[in-house]
Amino acid sequence: MIDIQYLLWLQEIRNATGGLFDEFFNSISKVAVDIMPFLPFFIFWAVDRKWGYRALMTLGVGELINGVIKLTVCAYRPWIRSDLIEPAGDSKVAATGYSFPSGHTMSATCTYGTTFAWQRNKRTWLAVICAVLIALTGFSRNFLGVHTPQDVIVGFTEAVIIICIVGAVQKRIDGNEKTLDILSVVGVIAVILSLIYITQKPYPMDYVDGALLVDPGKMMNDSFKACGAFIGLLIGSYVERHYIKYEIPVGAKDLPILSFVGFMIAFTWKEYFAPATIVAALGGHWGHFISRCILWFFVVAIWPMVIQKVCNYKVLKDQSEKYA
Repeated sequence: MIDIQYLLWLQEIRNATGGLFDEFFNSISKVAVDIMPFLPFFIFWAVDRKWGYRALMTLGVGELINGVIKLTVCAYRPWIRSDLIEPAGDSKVAATGYSFPSGHTMSATCTYGTTFAWQRNKRTWLAVICAVLIALTGFSRNFLGVHTPQDVIVGFTEAVIIICIVGAVQKRIDGNEKTLDILSVVGVIAVILSLIYITQKPYPMDYVDGALLVDPGKMMNDSFKACGAFIGLLIGSYVERHYIKYEIPVGAKDLPILSFVGFMIAFTWKEYFAPATIVAALGGHWGHFISRCILWFFVVAIWPMVIQKVCNYKVLKDQSEKYA
């Protein structure tokens, strides 16, 4: 119970400071999962296609594996393990899924960590900021009372391992389309097996005063999101590599605005339109699966095609006007 004692100590600090730091750490946590997952989209569309793919794949694999581990261990949240734990603010409501390992820490480490690997020899200051944000995100999960130290440590370790593996695989098979296609098929099979596993395995069904303590059905939602996103990434990657062959139109005047528009479409879909339509119609499992599949397919295949066509059209138009 040392982990619970540590959280109680942090809780005492929160109470002693009157919640002065609650909103800061809550914002750190929310940015890690609500805003930063869009960063790989920008990188892929407008900065560096190869590193964009690496960031997308790292996050996609991380969310898939993290979900499977969560639903295997089925660790209850700290406030369920101890009545003395009272999470800060709306953290209890905002926290989804089982506790181990920390999804926020994993997601933050995948996104910030990939940026760290990318920029450590180019922009040291940016790499340092990424490292600090990883540490702050992990600590925020403890400070807010929603994760134990081991949740955070394993979430971080898991992400670091995935970053290294994805990077090594990318370097080894760079440009080998046949191998990439084979790995894509393996990825699809992995998603199918994951879905079979999480829907068929037994879950703890503990009751308190006749009420189910934790509903396994709700705990699966994040994994269905991850599976849908990964399928969308794999299918979108195949379409992009074989048919679109996206090349970033470096220097194109419309690239920044097109990237921003793409972000707004993706953000609106994820936060508002998909929940109100597909998720509402199909439910939390398959609704989330399909909506995330559409989102990631849009990011990897649809929007790059739009960017390429618009920018190429502009270039051709400018050239025709120049020589008219």
